[in-house]
Amino acid sequence: MIVQAFLRWAEGAKAADRAKAANALGRAYLQSSLQGEQRKAASIAITHLLDDPSPAVRLALAEALAFDDYSPRSIILSLADDQAEIAATVLAVSPVLLDADLIDLVGRGNACSRAAIAARQGLTAPVAAAVAEVAEPEVISVLLENPTAQIGRISLRRLAERFGGVAEIRSALLDRSDLPADARHILATELAAALADLDLVRNLIGGLRVRRLTREVSDLAAVVIAGTAAREELPELVEHMRIAGQLTPAFLMQSLCMGRIEFFAESVCNLSGLEERRVRAILATGRMHAVRALFESVGLARDISVLFVEAVMLWREASRTDDLVGEGDIAGVLVERFRDRVAAHSAASGLLDIIEKIEINRQRRLARDYVGSVVLEAA
Repeated sequence: MIVQAFLRWAEGAKAADRAKAANALGRAYLQSSLQGEQRKAASIAITHLLDDPSPAVRLALAEALAFDDYSPRSIILSLADDQAEIAATVLAVSPVLLDADLIDLVGRGNACSRAAIAARQGLTAPVAAAVAEVAEPEVISVLLENPTAQIGRISLRRLAERFGGVAEIRSALLDRSDLPADARHILATELAAALADLDLVRNLIGGLRVRRLTREVSDLAAVVIAGTAAREELPELVEHMRIAGQLTPAFLMQSLCMGRIEFFAESVCNLSGLEERRVRAILATGRMHAVRALFESVGLARDISVLFVEAVMLWREASRTDDLVGEGDIAGVLVERFRDRVAAHSAASGLLDIIEKIEINRQRRLARDYVGSVVLEAA
């Protein structure tokens, strides 16, 4: 009878009064000891409020039910499909919503509803993956700012692919310690491209030189990433770079000269199709002709493969004598030994030019470090 009276009253009450009553009815349903017919009648009344023409009434009901585990599931699902503000109220916090519900709502919702889901406390990896796949940039920013969201490696990689060109998202991803190496490489490449597109840079340097510098910076960033990546990440990183066409002889030589031995070995495994154990055995202990045959099996020409063989032998010698070999040592020796032995304008000559640049860059870096230390001591 009380519920019937409420429904008759609601027909003529003002929206503000109906909103207060809706909130009170929702809290009473959750907190009181209504039983049997009374509880059933209250449930009918709450369901009836879903059709109230005033959004304020439905919002008040959502606010009353949003946080409770025992809120009627049918009511919560209906509110989650309501107008943006009403839906966001339950989407952001309701424990009644399952992962399957949230994933479905991510797919058919709008930016506002997706942002509410992205901000949920303890957002699970499957739901985060759904958000990463379809959400807008502003929603992705909410997801990345949610410290409790469980974002998997595949989702982080997908975000790098989708939004590597968006500065805010790129910065947020690069700040994450759990970012996979291949995703970090995607973002580094996007960053280099973004810098190259700046009018100031193009005007100061010129378009042709900008493209060359962009390529060099991208390669250097990739080598640095390869050196910091965990060993279990290397297969994915190498495969990503192979697909992108970046496992060139020049890049492989740069990684070898700079001491990225694990990355180099993984690259040879990928390109040759041989078992990792066999490739590593050849690189570590194989005779010179076996090492050269390995390199030629991945497509390196004979005059270039000789340079790679010599670099591998230099690293072996360094490892046996426990020398701390830097990229300049390897690069410098290679240039000294082969500069007069290769034909001008040949592929080997071009590769030696790249090796020599590695050495020159190392010398300049050492000089800067030395001057900096002298200035610091004098201060």
